[in-house]
Amino acid sequence: MIGVIQNINTTFLALLAGIFTWLMTAIGSSFVFISKKFNQKMFDTMLGFAAGVMIAASFWSLLNPAIEMSENLEYLAWFPAGFGFFLGTLLMRFADKILPHLHLGYPDSEAEGIKTNLNHTMLLIFAITLHNIPEGLAVGVAIGAISFGLPEATLAGALGLALGIGIQNMPEGFAVSISMRRDGTSRMKSFMYGQLSAVVEPIFSVIGAIGVMLAKPLLPYSMGFAAGAMTFVVIEELIPESQKNNNIHLSTAGTIAGFLVMMILDVAFS
Repeated sequence: MIGVIQNINTTFLALLAGIFTWLMTAIGSSFVFISKKFNQKMFDTMLGFAAGVMIAASFWSLLNPAIEMSENLEYLAWFPAGFGFFLGTLLMRFADKILPHLHLGYPDSEAEGIKTNLNHTMLLIFAITLHNIPEGLAVGVAIGAISFGLPEATLAGALGLALGIGIQNMPEGFAVSISMRRDGTSRMKSFMYGQLSAVVEPIFSVIGAIGVMLAKPLLPYSMGFAAGAMTFVVIEELIPESQKNNNIHLSTAGTIAGFLVMMILDVAFS
């Protein structure tokens, strides 16, 4: 009975953390009501910041704890995290190939995934949703790991991860909404679509938490999987998008700042 109650509490905490990251996106999207201009340099810097946060979170909050959990296994300690990492990148590649989507700032002719008749707005939403899924999953996996009482998995570390992802969700939400506003969408619709792109985060946060609680032996694999999925998004989307407008130095500075902030949050709260 105690274990059931603990699992319910952990799942509820994962839901709250996912809702927090979603709300941070909504806050960012709400800036569309008060801002009329889109600052490309600021946006590219914040994209770099988001990349830095996700890179640091992938290691400090997921890969490193997963490797430490596997040190007492009879086989190679790096294998669960490494294999999970590979599977995470593989799944995201498959989703990137199949799901129709369009990256911010690109013309409709460069939409990726299967060919559809979806409009520009929906393609943008799908693109952001695609990279919000591993963020929600990462938060859920980190929180679900707490239920096992392992020293490598701490509540403070998991909450630090949620905070870091939430921070980088704000400029992301604004970027989606302001891009839609720039394309002629009303402010209210731009806000609604912008925040909607992150609604998957609480959903996958809960899925991630429940998944690891049901299968403790798969925990290091799950953490590696979430890290791989996030790393794929950084390399495939965030870094290329942040540098395509020749603001390379700003996006690089943003990446370094994001990495440092996430590293400090994880180490300070662990």
